[in-house]
Amino acid sequence: MLRMGEKYRHLIHDAGCGCSHPDLQRASRRLEAFSRRDLLSGLAATALVGALPAQGLAQTTAKPNTTLLSNARLFDSKAGTVVDNVQVLISDNQIADVDRSHAPPPDGATVLDCRNGVIMPGLIDAHWHTIFAAVPLNLLLGGDPGIVFAASTAEAERTLMRGFTTVRDLGGPVFSFKQAIDAGLIPGPRIYPSGAMITTSGGHGDLRLPTEIPRDGNKLSSGELFGGAAIVDGVAELQLRVREQLLHGASQVKIVGSGGVSSPRSPLDMITFSEDELRAAAGVAADWNTYVALHAYTTRAVQRALRAGVTCIEHAHLIDEETAIMMAEKGVWLSTQPFLTMADAASQSGPGVERAKQIFLGTPTLYQYARKHGIKTAWGSDVLFSPELGARQNIMLTHLGNWYKNAEVLQMATSGNAQLLELSNMRNPYPGKLGVIEKGALADLVVVDGNPMEDLALVENPKRNVLAIMKDGRLHKNTL
Repeated sequence: MLRMGEKYRHLIHDAGCGCSHPDLQRASRRLEAFSRRDLLSGLAATALVGALPAQGLAQTTAKPNTTLLSNARLFDSKAGTVVDNVQVLISDNQIADVDRSHAPPPDGATVLDCRNGVIMPGLIDAHWHTIFAAVPLNLLLGGDPGIVFAASTAEAERTLMRGFTTVRDLGGPVFSFKQAIDAGLIPGPRIYPSGAMITTSGGHGDLRLPTEIPRDGNKLSSGELFGGAAIVDGVAELQLRVREQLLHGASQVKIVGSGGVSSPRSPLDMITFSEDELRAAAGVAADWNTYVALHAYTTRAVQRALRAGVTCIEHAHLIDEETAIMMAEKGVWLSTQPFLTMADAASQSGPGVERAKQIFLGTPTLYQYARKHGIKTAWGSDVLFSPELGARQNIMLTHLGNWYKNAEVLQMATSGNAQLLELSNMRNPYPGKLGVIEKGALADLVVVDGNPMEDLALVENPKRNVLAIMKDGRLHKNTL
């Protein structure tokens, strides 16, 4: 049993873009012998055990076969309206019926009175980092895999308790962690994994120590062994690393197309992969019936990606209007974050602070372009390295109220983001409808005490305002 002690206990019991951080260079020295397998192999083995019959486990994870949520209102995430006098019938892990006739419950059904609360689809975060969201830098500097795993496990449950039943993971050694959640060993959201983000030498995510440059033959750096990034140069090596992530089970592939906010040696204005390289990566993803999600901020980086056939751009806070028009004309997805102040990116330091300020300036213009030109837009929070920032996940969602109506905000985080997840096509790890409450959809939902269509701020405090949380037909919170 892992004993956390007083110093780290808050990470387990309590509840920016930075896909990397300069201080991680120091962390990687201690993590050199700490590979992705070292971190999560024990968890994977436990998942294997968990798949075996176990009476005690069955007692704790058993779920009622049929549940009726009665006396409720329903947020229709397609129409953007709230419907009164509804009851929702759950059978196993699917929604069996949405009933407005007040039909009696089936025999043996568990009936939950929603007290006129609003039933919504479970929230979806389209840009999340499951392993790194709440692991403070001091823990990474310590290089203790048990603490890293414990902090990530605690944050996975907190994410679910905030009402997020699904996340799209955009970088990190998350494959075995996802298996553990899916097996019911630990509570957490559904995960659409990308695996290691793929970058070039000197690109965002290249956190090699000076002693690791130049590369010693084919020897991987400590960060690559950890599974956070894959550093490649040239078409053949890029294709290899893309295929490796897909072999691990990636639902989409994360490619780094420009510099980053917090990577000290890759300024925002730089570009990484050539157009031919990006086209090759997109081609491999298409061969696997999925897509590339490209990290890029600037006009040059985004336009290069558009010419190469990339179908989803992450961030893009510094693009011009011409580029926004190109995205709209090509039907490309924009997956971005409403970063407004340092409160949204408090884990940044050094040059990352000044770069973050550039992003803050670009955020309003980007959303204005998205609205004006009808760009398909997804929402994500992209918080990193801080349990305090993780707790702002819901606030990052309500930031959208600066540009969108309440109904549009809720639609973006449910049915809208679900449409982006569908780009994973044959690599979708959870076949079934997400982001909607309708017959045949997967039973992921939250019950809100009040109407967030009228008061979006209700979403900011899920501990107080969310009465119930169900994922895959199982209640993880129930105060009804």
